[in-house]
Amino acid sequence: MTMRFFLLPIIVSLLVACTSQPSFVSDSAPSVHPANIEQTPDAIPKVEAKSRGGNPASYEVFGKTYYVLPTSENFVQRGVASWYGTKFHGNKTSNGETYDMYAMSAAHKTLPIPTYVEVTNLSTGKKIIVRVNDRGPFHDDRIIDLSYAAAAKLGTLKNGTSLVEVKAIDPLTHVTTSLDTPPVTQNNDISLRHSIKKPPSSKGGFLFIQVGAFNSVDNANKLKYELTNQLKTPVTVKPSSHLPDPLYLVRVGPYIKMKNADSARLKLHELGYKNAIYTTN
Repeated sequence: MTMRFFLLPIIVSLLVACTSQPSFVSDSAPSVHPANIEQTPDAIPKVEAKSRGGNPASYEVFGKTYYVLPTSENFVQRGVASWYGTKFHGNKTSNGETYDMYAMSAAHKTLPIPTYVEVTNLSTGKKIIVRVNDRGPFHDDRIIDLSYAAAAKLGTLKNGTSLVEVKAIDPLTHVTTSLDTPPVTQNNDISLRHSIKKPPSSKGGFLFIQVGAFNSVDNANKLKYELTNQLKTPVTVKPSSHLPDPLYLVRVGPYIKMKNADSARLKLHELGYKNAIYTTN
């Protein structure tokens, strides 16, 4: 299968414009910078199988051989991030998907496709989450190519590049760090969240999605009823048993299949519950 590789886009240049939205002129930037693109929601990590395309054991570009990693586990890398936009918008990525410069995606030389990564701007501390679905950038001094939207959110557009840390995410243990506040956290009653390190056992194991942990059983039941009405699926309140002062855990499920749990977690995210995580007990 022929793979499509992308070159480093030309660094964006700013023009002074008589409009409230800044205009950008570059082979890789839209003529008008979309309003609020810096607020594009992060990619939501979920368990996915490796793509059929884009994951050869090795491949060659410009006479250099690259070796695709068998796993993204514990992957951390620091270096320079660049970005790409209109020049490739609508074209095929390395795994056969259509590149959307307004999605939170990225290209990496060696990470398995797809991989979810947290990218931190080391100059500002800003963090974003993107889904790697492409190969590149093929320059020795660049480690990741961000989509236009991802670069806007991270603050990379102004200079064209940023010094970053790229850290692979395990969807099963990831806890959302979004600054967006879910509706149920406004009373500041949530004080504990749990995560799991392994998927549920195939021998009768069940997976739950924990949406909140409350000191007050009344607040926990309030959220339970809200979720039951919104999701039309079982929601339970479970007292934690391993703490001196018990917390009341609000959980959606149980689920046997990971794909069903992923669908429910995505729905929760769309409803505004962005701190939902997995648990097994």
